[in-house]
Amino acid sequence: MAKNPLKITDTILRDAHQSQAATRMRLEDMLPACELLDNMGYWSLECWGGATFDACMRFLKEDPWERLRTLRKAMPKTKLQMLLRGQNILGYKHYADDVVEEFCKKSIENGINVVRIFDALNDPRNMAAAMKYTKEYGGICEAAISYTVSPVHNEDYFVKLAVQLQEMGADVICIKDMANLLLPYDAYSLVKKLKENLDVPIHLHTHNTTGTGDMTNLMAATAGVDIVDCALSPLANGTSQPATESLVATLKGTERDTGLDLEKLSEAATHFRKVANKLKADGILDPKVLSVDTNTLLYQVPGGMLSNLISQLKQANAEDKYYEVLAEVPRVRKDFGYPPLVTPTSQIVGSQAVLNVVAGERYKMFPKESKGLLRGEYGALPAPVNEEVRKKAIGDEQVITCRPADLLEPELEKYREEIKDHMEQEEDILSYALFPQVAMKFFEAREQAKNPQVKEAAPVNEAGERVLYVEDLSK
Repeated sequence: MAKNPLKITDTILRDAHQSQAATRMRLEDMLPACELLDNMGYWSLECWGGATFDACMRFLKEDPWERLRTLRKAMPKTKLQMLLRGQNILGYKHYADDVVEEFCKKSIENGINVVRIFDALNDPRNMAAAMKYTKEYGGICEAAISYTVSPVHNEDYFVKLAVQLQEMGADVICIKDMANLLLPYDAYSLVKKLKENLDVPIHLHTHNTTGTGDMTNLMAATAGVDIVDCALSPLANGTSQPATESLVATLKGTERDTGLDLEKLSEAATHFRKVANKLKADGILDPKVLSVDTNTLLYQVPGGMLSNLISQLKQANAEDKYYEVLAEVPRVRKDFGYPPLVTPTSQIVGSQAVLNVVAGERYKMFPKESKGLLRGEYGALPAPVNEEVRKKAIGDEQVITCRPADLLEPELEKYREEIKDHMEQEEDILSYALFPQVAMKFFEAREQAKNPQVKEAAPVNEAGERVLYVEDLSK
């Protein structure tokens, strides 16, 4: 046994297919491999949160809570991990603290052990409630720093943030490098500095978008990182995580030997290769996400955002403007105060860049999310914004400087009241709170499946009112 084994979190059940195949892996594709995964010796298996919640209901017609309970039952030995966007939970706006509390409670009750909590702006105020309730209900609180590169983001910034998160009660600190911008020697230096300043384990999450992920993991391991994220090879690399098997083989016989069995990993990979082939055959796996793109180092666009931009440009019949949009992203980001590009800020900056290019004029239009970001609705931006752009977006409106959630009234009971006729489990309130239209369609389909005589009712809008027409939710 190695003196200081590197622990592995495998993302095959969540981020791997979110990054490569728009989160379309079904529960039925996971279950045959669960016993094998459960006996592998992973530190944890990431299997929930992120975009899985939305995709389960919207595209796969699965109940995300039922998925979690089923996975918990199928993998009783291994810690199950989820990704939570702080005050945004898994949605795209801030929720009141009572909703955050209930979500943390129900996630842990249904089988989650490790809750990785991040905020797109690295605003600790937006992480505080989720961190507090994760610990209160017995979860392992893994607080993440969203890694990015900008004139205001340097090593000292991240060390100071990590120390603050540890003081707030983090059990583990995660370096969340969503766009694979953390280069190998920088990873070595950052991990070393964090080890000197922190008492809790350090967990590194990177991707392989720029082709440096394996080297980043290796240098971090050399610097003493405690845990790293990898993905089984059939859905590894490109915009996903570096491959588990490659790192396990690399460290074999060294003092960081993971202790994982390559033959067992290969057996699990055999199963997921069939799943990956099915996703390719269905046209869900776009080859663009598999290749190395060092442009990410220039444009800082994470993998999920790349596929989002491609689909937005397809809808606008402007695929030829792809590289123009990529070049516009860093300009918008600078104007918006250098937010790290991760959900939801990646979508906000990306959509604004698409609009700027397609309209042929910068800032001719602002989506409401851009206005919200510039108004402080998402929290404190890391750097000063371009005041001219802000003025154009929000006029003389007041900029929010407090914790945005302090402005929200408790809202759980309101959601409970709105769906009381459709509720089958307490968790339904949370599904509806996060995705009102998608959840209502899901509940009505569920009722119809049980009682085919029931005609599908008109969908509801975000205010819970019946509407005759809604946007195409597949967009």
